[in-house]
Amino acid sequence: MSHHKIPESVLVVIHSPGLQVLLIERADRPGFWQSVTGSKDSWEEDLRETAVREVFEETGIRVGSAQVPGENLRNWQLSNVYEIYPVWRHRYAPGVTHNTEHVFGLTVPPEITIRLAEREHLQHCWLPWREAADQCFSPSNAEAILQLPRYQRVFSSPAA
Repeated sequence: MSHHKIPESVLVVIHSPGLQVLLIERADRPGFWQSVTGSKDSWEEDLRETAVREVFEETGIRVGSAQVPGENLRNWQLSNVYEIYPVWRHRYAPGVTHNTEHVFGLTVPPEITIRLAEREHLQHCWLPWREAADQCFSPSNAEAILQLPRYQRVFSSPAA
């Protein structure tokens, strides 16, 4: 039985309190920079679980640790439906052409250590949020980063 990717994923915008954004370069597509992203492992997997798992797998950041408390991971209640790039469609079941991506934000200390998944990513960089948005190859990733200041205000307000 073949294992197809589930067309439901998370996008996690990892950033410092000063809105420096972490970007990682894809190993399978050098020059393609993005935030942490990944599909659910099973239909039953909770989106927050997917986000926590993908952040750890791709960066080594452990959400729920003393350095990065669980409340630093915020579901922005924002989702994007986009057409899967043809180059990656073979990973999905036949006929699947679109993915639903759920956006999260994760605040981390600026001095945090990043440990990339070597098979997935070549290098990482921290950029001011506007520059990070310009660097992303994915329009939905760029748009999420452009929303960062707004979501940061929402979650830092006393009513949040």
